Amino acid sequence: MKNLKDGDFKNKRVLVRCDFNVALDEKGGVADDFRVVKTLPTLKSLIKSGAIVAIISHIENEDGAVSLRPVARHLEMLLGRPVKFLRDCVGAKTKKEIAQARAGQVFLLENLRFHKEEKENDAGFCRKLAENGDCYVNEAFSCCHRNHASIVGLPALLPSFAGLLLWGEIENLQKILKNPPHPFVVIVGGMKIETKAKLIAGIAGIADHVLIGSKIGEAILHQKRQIAGRDVFKLDPEAAAIELTSPKIHLPVDGVMALKDVSEGYSRTAAVGMMRGEENIYDIGPETAEFFTEIIKGAKTIFFNGPMGWFEKQEFSAGTKRIIEAISRTHGAWRVAGGGQTLEAIRKYKAENCFNFLSTGGGAMLEYLAGNSLPGIAALSGLSAEGGNKSTVPVPPKKTN
Repeated sequence: MKNLKDGDFKNKRVLVRCDFNVALDEKGGVADDFRVVKTLPTLKSLIKSGAIVAIISHIENEDGAVSLRPVARHLEMLLGRPVKFLRDCVGAKTKKEIAQARAGQVFLLENLRFHKEEKENDAGFCRKLAENGDCYVNEAFSCCHRNHASIVGLPALLPSFAGLLLWGEIENLQKILKNPPHPFVVIVGGMKIETKAKLIAGIAGIADHVLIGSKIGEAILHQKRQIAGRDVFKLDPEAAAIELTSPKIHLPVDGVMALKDVSEGYSRTAAVGMMRGEENIYDIGPETAEFFTEIIKGAKTIFFNGPMGWFEKQEFSAGTKRIIEAISRTHGAWRVAGGGQTLEAIRKYKAENCFNFLSTGGGAMLEYLAGNSLPGIAALSGLSAEGGNKSTVPVPPKKTN
């Protein structure tokens, strides 16, 4: 897999796949520019090299695909130079604009997902995209688990390179997968066990401790029949792969409980076995937080993905805050975190500088750490990969002095 150091981009039209799927505020501006900021080193490097930079991306909200125009304005401010917004990502007008551009010009093309062929990895759509570039740079690690045209189709048609951000994601996540300093502590929270099951099952073979909180912890407690009055549901095959009796897996012993509809301003702290039928757990309790903190204190490698509870609400935020504080005080450990809610919590408690690496990935990061080949990474390496199939994960070569 080649990176930017391997390419000559002078006067070349470079298609850069970024992930600008960011939150917009009520006025239509960019509310969270973390992913945009992370791409700046690659974009600046290409500009400096004399490339014509044509950025392609997607953005969606609860209603579906929306325009990238607000991101173009924000990127222009961050770069301190003009960013021309093009109203389509394919077509004669777009092709002509880019063909007539001068070295150093920057374009942001309209949302890829305005074309259904993007998600379908349609061959004709891939060719239309490729007409706008002489080469391709993937800077969207967070999309590399998708078999989409701009992720796996373009590398088959153009000379392709990993961007600085994507390269850095792989290097840093490899430090977790390949001989991490021990003790290695993994902290997993979040809402849905199905989104984290492969990660828990896979990484438990590497880690010394897997600390599980939030709704995922509650779901596993259900399965272990440690919560009375609940039906044991059928786990999907991936979740069933978690070795529930493993001494490495640590679950909440107490929690902050409230009514299932969180009504009446009611909450209480109790042992998990004392939870009533009308209640759910919305945060880990103080005993669990203390127990988890003691394990974190001794860690040499820490991976954090998923808050310990509903941290956005003050009454359910103490567990997540305590865990982030514990990680922040574990000096000397290699500390990595990722996932949208995780980063939101880290920013809330102003702990960004306490982590060695913050991943832009969500689903892609979880797939990668579960040991699965990512189609986008495989495509850059000249390989093919069916999403979710186990295979050797392409990694950057070792640096030489």
